[in-house]
Amino acid sequence: MTGTAAAHYRLLVIEDEVDIRRAVGAALRDHHPAIIEASTGKAGVDAVDASHPDLIILDLGLPDLDGLAVCERIRSMTVAPIIVLTARHGESDTVALLNAGADDYITKPFSTQELAARVAAQVRRSRVPPAEHETIVADGLSIDVHRRQASRDGNPVRLTPIEWELLTVLVSDPGRVFTHQQLFTAVWKRAFGDARLYLRVHVTNVRRKIERNPADPRLIITEPGVGYRFIMAP
Repeated sequence: MTGTAAAHYRLLVIEDEVDIRRAVGAALRDHHPAIIEASTGKAGVDAVDASHPDLIILDLGLPDLDGLAVCERIRSMTVAPIIVLTARHGESDTVALLNAGADDYITKPFSTQELAARVAAQVRRSRVPPAEHETIVADGLSIDVHRRQASRDGNPVRLTPIEWELLTVLVSDPGRVFTHQQLFTAVWKRAFGDARLYLRVHVTNVRRKIERNPADPRLIITEPGVGYRFIMAP
């Protein structure tokens, strides 16, 4: 990202601890000079409404509001990537924050280098430029892969950057079974992590948006114990 482009890419950091806000700013400001800060959940929600940030870094341990509730509220307002900072380590906690709309999370304590790498991955994912026109049509769903536009029966479908990345990988080779690890590596650009946990939550979210009946999916099919595949349903 060039200096001019970076200046127009706004990051919002919602964190009540001053030292952590300073550390995050120091790690990211060289590449992302437009950083907005908020120290409470309410201030963070207000900043999303007023400033329309391109990416949000959200601490779950806020002094005024429950962090998961803040994440859900922000997700209802924007499709911008949300990276959560959390001290919670359990599987149920991870599922809860991903269900709340987070695209990625980092457990405390964390390295600023890791945070910078996660931010860079989300920036790349959300700033894919338009390319050659390609449209996939299946079961009333129309997907313009390169323009990142989708509609069902003529109605627009809103997907987050991480959901687009996941759907793009699946539709790149219809009928092919992608293993959990293949999808995790392709979408999150990391070799290590709980692939099944990440995918279970995000596949559910994508199905809810693109399937006629998410409880009986016809497009994204589960291969038990293996992974998922996309079917060009008539």
